[in-house]
Amino acid sequence: MKNVKTSVDGDILTITVDLSQEVGPSSSGKTIIIGSSMGNKPIDRKHPEVRVGVNVYKKV
Repeated sequence: MKNVKTSVDGDILTITVDLSQEVGPSSSGKTIIIGSSMGNKPIDRKHPEVRVGVNVYKKV
């Protein structure tokens, strides 16, 4: 994951993205990526069947 952090406390999933950071331009060049899970990823070892997909971006 790039600039995306996840944590699980009981049954609560928290996703944290630092909006002050930029990862780089998208492949099309139309947006700037702020954070990405880089596809659907498992959230933790206790919940391997639960996956998360996150993309945070802004227009150029």
